[in-house]
Amino acid sequence: MKIFRGLRQPGIAPGCALTIGNFDGVHRGHQAMLALLRSEAAQRGVPSCVLTFEPHPRDYFAMALSKPDLAPARIGTFRDKLAELARSGVDQTIVLPFNQQLASQSADAFIEQTLVRDLGVRYVLVGDDFRFGARRAGDYAMLDAAGRRLGFDVARMQSYEVHGLRVSSSAVRDALRAGRMDEAAALLGRPYSISGHVVHGRKLGRALAESAPGQADGFRTLNLRFSRRAHAWKPAASGIFVVQVHGLAAKPLPGVANLGVRPSLDPHDVNGGRVLLETHVLDWPAALGAEGAYGKIIRVDLLHKLHDELRYHSLAALTEGIARDCDDARAWLSARGGRI
Repeated sequence: MKIFRGLRQPGIAPGCALTIGNFDGVHRGHQAMLALLRSEAAQRGVPSCVLTFEPHPRDYFAMALSKPDLAPARIGTFRDKLAELARSGVDQTIVLPFNQQLASQSADAFIEQTLVRDLGVRYVLVGDDFRFGARRAGDYAMLDAAGRRLGFDVARMQSYEVHGLRVSSSAVRDALRAGRMDEAAALLGRPYSISGHVVHGRKLGRALAESAPGQADGFRTLNLRFSRRAHAWKPAASGIFVVQVHGLAAKPLPGVANLGVRPSLDPHDVNGGRVLLETHVLDWPAALGAEGAYGKIIRVDLLHKLHDELRYHSLAALTEGIARDCDDARAWLSARGGRI
């Protein structure tokens, strides 16, 4: 999949079959839409294209109004969204910066300038609740009328359901917020996962429960850290999870992970109170050595929530809590025959 940041980039196809949206999570409803898009693109002999936005429009308006609570929790990181779009077989994705200029563009101007002039659309597929343009004035009827006038086809896809449940990003967020990981996986069509580069932290975990002073073989963790930017990623899930880790060995490695801000530690530490995913692999591969994971890109599947983040008032209590979580993770995996 080709990725373009902005419309004035060399290599963007002069015509396409297009869908537009935030695609947070790239859930099963999105996947069905992308499959239809690819089919329609093939019939017309043009590339399939996704037009998406960063930051999320609601992030932008939350910042503009100085009301950060209005920003939605995000299902996936930007990296993971692009990876799932690529996995869905899309030919190209165009990422538009959502800013004041785009927010104030009229619906008519968005159709005539962005869709027709810049992208040369031949076909546009949208969801049943699609709105666009300044003040969300544009809707499917306006887009369909413009297509008849300007020479491109327009279609909309109705809601996608799984076992009677409408699949939407909101439904996925609700499941993740409540820790219903099986439900989230059913809506996503895969386990909920987060990927990124393993970065250095304080290396506190390896000193907890080490076999002997200075051995640094305690609760070694793989750290994924997220942005400090004003529209920093705010995950829909948080807490302590049974996980599996991809990217370090030939098969997934079981572990236990903390997704959140680590309330037991000093908020002024190297992580600055921002969201961190810390994963302890239950059986560390000896071949990696103590430092072998740094810089690698890993994917962490969050399979089962053990509990919310807890505040421990001493390192001894924290050590006991982590050990208990590891025991509970092993028990959960054992109940499933070790299958992950």
